[in-house]
Amino acid sequence: MIPPAGASGFVLAIDIGGTKFAAGLVDASGQVLTAERVATPPGAKAHTLWKTLLTLIEPLVVNGPGLGVGVGCGGPMRWPEGVVSPLNMPGWRDFPLRAALAERFPGVPVRVHNDAICLAAAEHWRGAGQGVRDMLGMVVSTGVGGGLILGNRLVNGPTGNAGHIGHIIVDPDGPECGCGGRGCLEAVSRGPALAAWALGQGWTPGSSEPGHPEAEEASARQLAADAASGDEIAERAMTRAGHALGIAVASATHLCDLDLVTIGGGLSQAGPLLFTPLEEALRTHARMPFSRRLRVLPAALGQQAGLVGAAALILAPDRYWTAPV
Repeated sequence: MIPPAGASGFVLAIDIGGTKFAAGLVDASGQVLTAERVATPPGAKAHTLWKTLLTLIEPLVVNGPGLGVGVGCGGPMRWPEGVVSPLNMPGWRDFPLRAALAERFPGVPVRVHNDAICLAAAEHWRGAGQGVRDMLGMVVSTGVGGGLILGNRLVNGPTGNAGHIGHIIVDPDGPECGCGGRGCLEAVSRGPALAAWALGQGWTPGSSEPGHPEAEEASARQLAADAASGDEIAERAMTRAGHALGIAVASATHLCDLDLVTIGGGLSQAGPLLFTPLEEALRTHARMPFSRRLRVLPAALGQQAGLVGAAALILAPDRYWTAPV
C-alpha cells in the first residue's frame, strides 16, 4: 500500500545489509505499511549499489518520503555523518550515504545509524523491550552487534558505537577477530565463524538430513538445521556460540545494570539450541544479586525490526537520535 498524495504521517525506512537491501514505509505508530527487499548484488561497485537502492525505493516514494528518511546500515561508519563502509560491501568504502539520500530527498531529515542499533531501538520502541528502561538489543548474524538503551534513551557514545557487544572478549586465547583482536564475541559466535569452526571439527553440512547424500552449503542456517537433526558437531557448535553469548551478556549486565537483553538476527532463529547454553553460561557468570533479575528474550519483530528501528530515528528522535553537538 502506497499512502495517498498528501499523506505525511509516515517515513521512508531503509535497512542495508550484506545479503539484502530492504525498504518500506512506516507510520507514526511503528507499523510497516509496505515493504520491499532485494538481494545485495555481490561484489558490486559503489554506483551499482546506489542504483540498486534507488531502484528499490523509488516506487515507494512517488508521493514523497513523508516525514523523513531513516536508515540502518551495517558498519563501520562515521556517525552522525552517515559515511558508511560496510564490511560485507567492499564497493562502499567511505560512501556518503546520508549525503546522497539528502540530495535525493531535500527538505526532510535523513538519519543513518548502525543496523544493530536500529534493531535495539525497534525492540525498545515496539518490540520485546516495550516498557523497559534499561536494555541491550543484540543481533547475531553475519556479525555480532548491539545497541544500548539506558534510562529509556539510546546511548550513542561520541562515535555512535556504544553497545557494540560484538567486541567484548569472551576467550582471550580464542580465534582472531576481523577487528585485529583475539577472542571477541564476534570471532566466536558470528554465523560464518561458527560454520568454519564446525567444518574444522569434521562437520559435513546436511549429512544428518535424510535424502541428502551430498553435502549442503556450509552456512550457519544449515549448521542450526543439522544441530536440530541431532548432528553432534553441529550441536557442539551451537553450544559454543551460546556459551560465548552468555559470558558477554553477563559482562554487559554487570557493567550496565540491565533489565533485559533481546537477541535477533539469523542465528537467534535456532531457538533453544542457542538460548539454553546462553542461559546456562549467563547464570554461571552473572553472580551479583542485581544481575540475576536479567531476562534474555528473542527479538520480537523479526524481519521488520530493521525497518521499524530505522523509522524510529525519525519518529522518536527524543529517545533514539541525539547527535553530538
